[in-house]
Amino acid sequence: MAHNPESIAKQVEQSGGAGKGQPPLDKWHPELSGDIDIRITRDGQWVYNGEPLAREAIVRLFSTILRREDDGDYYLVTPVEKWRISVEDAPLLAHSLEVKGRGTDQTLYLTTNVGETLAVSAEHPLAVGRYPDSDEPRPVVMVRHGLEARLVTAAYYDLADHVVESKTEGDSSVLGVWSGGNFYEIGQGS
Repeated sequence: MAHNPESIAKQVEQSGGAGKGQPPLDKWHPELSGDIDIRITRDGQWVYNGEPLAREAIVRLFSTILRREDDGDYYLVTPVEKWRISVEDAPLLAHSLEVKGRGTDQTLYLTTNVGETLAVSAEHPLAVGRYPDSDEPRPVVMVRHGLEARLVTAAYYDLADHVVESKTEGDSSVLGVWSGGNFYEIGQGS
């Protein structure tokens, strides 16, 4: 059984799940192997036994085998093992924003800290919630398998440059952004 990041990575590589594209996590349903001392900090750092994971390749690989299940916990999943890890906030960060097009025809693209670019769309919707202990906004985009990427401050400010006001059916107004033909509400208008 794997008990450290290197052995988990080796298992994924041997299964063929480390190639291009995403491993078939929806087909992998092993029993829980236990908890492993991996924690993803709020600033996106992956920590194993109190030390940052030094190899970026392992972090990128682990981001492809990570899922959040219905119990709200996060798991690294291989074809034969499933390890619970802890996540302080969102497991991924979106650190840059690119906009293609204009107005209602624009599409927003976010790049994560593991090098993945996501188009904000029905597949990767944007939501802006609030942290429960403060009024601080918590902007996230859904990635896959229950995972979110939280927009870092710079990306959120870039997003704010594209906010427009829209009227709702009840004639109140909301603030939001257009992307991929959808309007994503991020706050109340005037």
